[in-house]
Amino acid sequence: MTDSRPTRGMTKDAGLTRRQCLGTTAAAGAAALLPTIIPARALGRDGAVAPSERITMAGIGIGSRGEHDLKWMLPEKDVHFVAICDARKERREAVKAIIDRKNGNSDCKMYRDMREFLATRADIDGVLIATGDRWHSTAAIMAMRAGKDVYSEKPSCMTIAEGRAVVQTARRYGRIYQTGTQRLSEANFVAAIEMARTGKLGHVHTVRAHIAPWDAAEMSHSWLPGEPEPPKEEVDWDEWLGPCPWRPYNSAYIKGGWRGHYDFHTSCIGEWGAHTFAQGQAGIDALNTSAVEYGYVNNPTGDGMVVKFANGVKMILQKEGWHGSCGMKFEGTEGWVTIADGYDKPEVSSPSLLAEADKLVADYSERTGRPMNHVRNFFDCVKSRKLTVANAEVMHRTMSTVHAANISMWLKRDMVYDPVKEEFLNDEAANRLRTRAQREPWII
Repeated sequence: MTDSRPTRGMTKDAGLTRRQCLGTTAAAGAAALLPTIIPARALGRDGAVAPSERITMAGIGIGSRGEHDLKWMLPEKDVHFVAICDARKERREAVKAIIDRKNGNSDCKMYRDMREFLATRADIDGVLIATGDRWHSTAAIMAMRAGKDVYSEKPSCMTIAEGRAVVQTARRYGRIYQTGTQRLSEANFVAAIEMARTGKLGHVHTVRAHIAPWDAAEMSHSWLPGEPEPPKEEVDWDEWLGPCPWRPYNSAYIKGGWRGHYDFHTSCIGEWGAHTFAQGQAGIDALNTSAVEYGYVNNPTGDGMVVKFANGVKMILQKEGWHGSCGMKFEGTEGWVTIADGYDKPEVSSPSLLAEADKLVADYSERTGRPMNHVRNFFDCVKSRKLTVANAEVMHRTMSTVHAANISMWLKRDMVYDPVKEEFLNDEAANRLRTRAQREPWII
């Protein structure tokens, strides 16, 4: 192999003559005297953000929900999206068009294979993961191992074991993680949570958590009939499946028809419980644990199931009762508060509770330093390296309550869960359901 380093004592034939060297030096000196014009944007002036302060982002699996997140993130001045990775060409091209339009160029790079994407893009600081349920934890772990911070859509894990693996990976690699339970960063929901948490309702004894009013808790273990696979460049079916068991290709899956299938989904309980259990647990200061008792209910959805926490508070899973989605209600000895999407303000048992709502939100923001903007909280923490409001531990503990409720419904019996050991007491079958087999090469 040729050594490209310069050799001492170069001859005229081998390198520059002394005259040439002097001429080059003089030209360089003259150039140094010329005025240098640097665009203000490059220095972070005129309202722009200097490149050194920008957070370089990419998307993984950006469908309809992910596109909402993307458009929420793009206006942030210190955020710069540069790439999209997706198993579907249609989605790659659609997301590239959005990013290029925002950036005013055509530079957004597209990737089909996540392994190639993560291995070759050391410049990327963080990723937005908005795949279906099946990919959330696997993609997050792969990304964090590659040095990326992660904003992941929910439900952010398929099993209790996956949730623990996300926590361990974030800790080991020092990565920032946020799960997309955005109502933890919305003023109306924060006001209700803080009313419960700070004792404004007296002793809170009951939480009601909204579960999705469609699908069921017990999901299908069958699969759709096979169809001819499209070319890999159009839809990489192996990549789309990821860690899930191999199933024949069917176009309905990639159009959202994966919901309701055990291989891909976390049930009607996980669909909204990923949000509402976190909201409920925040109001009773239980974000660092999971419910301990689960009472089976003999219906398809889990509606009416009562789960209890070690502090004695019970949480009731409830399909109806709100005029909006992802609702929650806290009931205490001195009053109640309820909130859901679409409410102008929380509904309360006494108007006097609302008089303190704005102050509760302001006090929360001052105490935590968090904005009422979930993606901004993520980006702030990418810079400060502080924990996000919906960090990996919060995700894991609240999703463990989701998974344990599902397992109770699947096995059709009451059960007791130890959140310290993260195992069910005297229930071998339930403990086996804390994890699922994963398919090569996606085993994490």
